[in-house]
Amino acid sequence: MKKLTRLTLAAVAFAGFSGAALAKPETYVIDGTHTFPRFSYSHFGFSTQLSRFDKTSGSIVLDKEAKTGSVDVTIDMKSVDTGYPVFNGHIQGADFFDTAKYPTATFKSTKVLFDGDKPTAVEGNLTIKGVTKPVTLTLSSFQQQPHPMLKKDAIGANASTVVKRSEFNAGKYAPYVGDEVTISLAVEAIHE
Repeated sequence: MKKLTRLTLAAVAFAGFSGAALAKPETYVIDGTHTFPRFSYSHFGFSTQLSRFDKTSGSIVLDKEAKTGSVDVTIDMKSVDTGYPVFNGHIQGADFFDTAKYPTATFKSTKVLFDGDKPTAVEGNLTIKGVTKPVTLTLSSFQQQPHPMLKKDAIGANASTVVKRSEFNAGKYAPYVGDEVTISLAVEAIHE
């Protein structure tokens, strides 16, 4: 009987370890009502201008045990909000975003970096105006917990990177209007 008990305990322990080792990745859908990519730049040295995009979609896959993940974000460039409707139209022109030809921008990750079980940075490719450049999004915060209103698991993060707009064929008025642009992303995503 002792031998049977030991075998049963060994089988339960093995099942527990193998279940942990085989934890599957979890997919989260970006919540477009709480996700806002923003960009800021120097305006002739007078001030830092801040604008955002109102329509974002995509998904985030996370496997905390394997310390892997992926991020896929699509930004509707026509949803740019500078706070001034005339400038919204101006910045969508060919000199800047050229939204008639390039209506979306994308970020597709190549690697998620972890510190313990929390992601700290996401390496990937940013595509704006048909130009793709590698960037690293540095996370200043990350949270994973049940959403108190939706009663589903959710994740949220704040991430940022700095790019040169001239590298994406959007460099008009540089260097007077700053070439370096800080892109930040406040993102929330809900488990499928």
